[in-house]
Amino acid sequence: MNIPTLTTARLLLRPFTLQDVDALYDILSTEGILRYFPRTDPPPRERVERLLAHQLTHWEERGCGWWAVELQDAPGLIGWCGLQYLPEFDAVEVAYLLAQDCWGKGLATEAARAAVRFGFAELGLERLVAIAHVDNHASQRVILKLGMTQVEALHLWGIDCYRYELTPDKFVG
Repeated sequence: MNIPTLTTARLLLRPFTLQDVDALYDILSTEGILRYFPRTDPPPRERVERLLAHQLTHWEERGCGWWAVELQDAPGLIGWCGLQYLPEFDAVEVAYLLAQDCWGKGLATEAARAAVRFGFAELGLERLVAIAHVDNHASQRVILKLGMTQVEALHLWGIDCYRYELTPDKFVG
């Protein structure tokens, strides 16, 4: 599969490689970065390696997945953003995680908009979902900036969260 590279005003969303394992491991090992995820403990390096391998397989099987995210003017992994199939909803989810020093700068919104645009324009998706922990107000703001609508509160993967949906006609991008 030829994974496309996307560019935005400030970001480069590129295919992950196994050379990204150490950088992603470092990001995921940052204190508190996973506090709103089902697994809050940092994963061992081997699990990060499996995670990236799984994403490459997801691209092959589904035509979408996570991109490695870099700043255009300062190469180096700052996180991930992308589209992932969720069998629980028979839908594709837009999701993201950036290093803490990148929070509060609009970068997650910028990356998520590029991923959503790809999903609707290139994949022809008719609906996207997003999941956010009930206490993750920053992520909820990103989701709402995309034009998504909250459709339910639920307990999923061991956490209380909200599910949002978006159709192409409601996309703010």
